[in-house]
Amino acid sequence: MTLKPGFIQSLSALGPDVADRLLEALAQAPPETSIRINTAKGARIAPGLQPVPWCAEGYYLPARDAFTFDPALHQGLYYVQDASSMAIAAVAAHIAGLAAGEPLTWLDACAAPGGKTTAIASQLPQGSTLIANEFDTRRAAILAENTAKWGSPAIACVRGDAARFAAMPEAFDVVSADVPCSGEGMMRKDPEAAAQWSPELVADCARTQWRIVSALWRTLRPGGYFIYSTCTFNRTENEQITARMAAELGATGVEIPALRHPGIIGGIDTALPAYRFLPGHVRGEGLFLCVLRKPGSAAPAATQRAAARPARDTAPHPAAAWLGADYATHTAPDGTIRALPRHIARFMPEATGHIIATVKGRDIIPAQPLAMSTNLRPDAFPRADVDRLQALAYLRREAITIPDVPRGIVLLHHGGHPLGFVKNLGNRANNLYPQPWRILSTHTPAESPAIVV
Repeated sequence: MTLKPGFIQSLSALGPDVADRLLEALAQAPPETSIRINTAKGARIAPGLQPVPWCAEGYYLPARDAFTFDPALHQGLYYVQDASSMAIAAVAAHIAGLAAGEPLTWLDACAAPGGKTTAIASQLPQGSTLIANEFDTRRAAILAENTAKWGSPAIACVRGDAARFAAMPEAFDVVSADVPCSGEGMMRKDPEAAAQWSPELVADCARTQWRIVSALWRTLRPGGYFIYSTCTFNRTENEQITARMAAELGATGVEIPALRHPGIIGGIDTALPAYRFLPGHVRGEGLFLCVLRKPGSAAPAATQRAAARPARDTAPHPAAAWLGADYATHTAPDGTIRALPRHIARFMPEATGHIIATVKGRDIIPAQPLAMSTNLRPDAFPRADVDRLQALAYLRREAITIPDVPRGIVLLHHGGHPLGFVKNLGNRANNLYPQPWRILSTHTPAESPAIVV
């Protein structure tokens, strides 16, 4: 990796000692590998792994495993995420604590691929609403897949320009924006980030960031929290944006006690509390994070908005009975049935929800997001347990045989957790795993020690 002189010069604001350690890490130290477990699904970490200091569910791995061939990843039992990015979990836990158990309405404005979204969801009080937005169509599909596997009922995915949320004034208690940036913090993992760097890119990113921030600020209720983050190092995209938020929008800073860690660097020439994660100083990649509060105080405007808007339906589809909570459903012309918790459907009717089933003739065929949901009723379907090799065959969308179970829809389990649906025909079973999600490789590596149990 070749670092451009202009980039190296821009690091001088960090101070010589900090900058030297960062440059040494970028040049010589390999990236860390870390995961965050899904405690809502009962996942527990295997013994002996080192915890991430600022995330109760985060752990470092000694090496990067072939995650694709671990069924637990596809079951949503853990998410592979850089440890620095897990800082959002500490922020979400702090804000949830301030809410004292009251549900929160949260907008994650630049959400793909879903790591921060799922980290937030794991900390929210019961009954909360987390709107996860992504502009890019391809990335939005990845976000939908990852959040479906995580299984949290709090998450509803939408796609579009984050600026459009300005049409929802004071609707959210919390807004998080991991804004598009020049990507300096990813240079160790992505040499292209180093190759494309230029002062012009930094300036262009800063203009985009301010446009996003200005629009999203309107969606935040008085007294609400705004979480601004980037994966870059320079002040132009970091402290200068948050300073402008304070000067022009009246934002005040919020301390996050869990992020008072010896390796986390503070903000540069700013009175606002900010947190800089730098390779060589923490075991993770580059991240800047600052939590700000909107002036004033008001009851959640989202509560009033929800009360004023009816859900999309009054009679849920029978498939909703497979879920152990109150869901609104919508059946599309192609027969797909999507479901959202009713309180989210009232708040944002345009959110589509995940597909839980498809109508085919007289049959209702359950879909993979239903199998992954933490709200799936445990008695909804007959169950069959499969071993690792059978689980990998299923995830490749191969036909498998499951003797001694009833004909019809069966929910496969692996390691005590749901894996997905098949339609058992007796001599074989039709595989219902989604075609776009399947494992493409036919290679089956030797079994490695379990990451989660």
